[in-house]
Amino acid sequence: MPPPLAVTMGEPAGIGGEIALRAWLQRKAERLHPFFLIDDPERLAGIATDLDLPVAAIRIDSPDACAEAFGVGLPVLPLGTAVQADPSRPKPENTAAVLQSIRQAVTLTLSGAASAVVTNPIHKQVLMEAGFHHPGHTEYLAELCGSAEKPVMMLAGDALRVVPVTVHRPLAEVPASLSGALIVETGRTTALALRTRFGIDRPRLAVAGLNPHAGEGGQLGTEDAEIVAPAVAQLRGEGLDVAGPFAADSLFHPAARARYDAALCMYHDQALIPIKTIDFERAVNVTLGLPIIRTSPDHGTALDIAGRGKASATSLIAALAMAATMAARSHRSAGEPRSAARP
Repeated sequence: MPPPLAVTMGEPAGIGGEIALRAWLQRKAERLHPFFLIDDPERLAGIATDLDLPVAAIRIDSPDACAEAFGVGLPVLPLGTAVQADPSRPKPENTAAVLQSIRQAVTLTLSGAASAVVTNPIHKQVLMEAGFHHPGHTEYLAELCGSAEKPVMMLAGDALRVVPVTVHRPLAEVPASLSGALIVETGRTTALALRTRFGIDRPRLAVAGLNPHAGEGGQLGTEDAEIVAPAVAQLRGEGLDVAGPFAADSLFHPAARARYDAALCMYHDQALIPIKTIDFERAVNVTLGLPIIRTSPDHGTALDIAGRGKASATSLIAALAMAATMAARSHRSAGEPRSAARP
């Protein structure tokens, strides 16, 4: 069995603690792999009491103790510092604890003590006000892993996987930020991850056009002909099964989705609107291009409902399940003879 999953605290004023407790309550019904939270055990115990959740926060000294504790309560690896948080009211003074939880999860996963990192949502604005200089989780994780490869964000569900080529960019900056090299790099990383992380021997990628109707032969913009199409041709020349650019407005209906394993989209909302429409509750954020497995719920801190007992653990459960599946695949591959290993 692979080691347990390391779950980060996330924004302590948000719903991360509540959904972790609720996920543990559903561990048997969902057949969840053992996981532990890197947090303040007293904080978790307080949340369980306030929300009348019948879960004990079990303090563990190392991930090795997780499996045994998991049958009794939610295992919590202490941060070593008390975390004071009021629901819905983020505090800059908790930034150090939030980032420590992420760093510790990455360190444990890189060492093999944990099999994957599952991150609870963070509040980027309050972190940045305290000096955090990364656009989000993805870039910070890449730095912690010492990864030279550009990380790629994938949103994945049962019915659709999407990858935005440009991510947190104002829409007005997208055309200038888009390049053939960026599309090619993103396509390579996505195809490799689909093979090694998702077990798809020959992944099929569909590439969305930037402009309406993929440029309409240059009548609605030239980027698709001058940037996107040559990148698709280069990826195909490298032996990858890639097609496009396609008009984005007809790329996500059921018949179209059956023709590809992941869609490369040119900007954030082009990718996230369809998957959140199709499968809002069970979509999972996956970071590709890292030496570790990382998943996350595809929702934010939900400050508006924090502390009210209304939060759903559905997306966190999906993130835990996906991380465990990918970890089990990697675990099996590591144990195979070299000649039989997956590419």
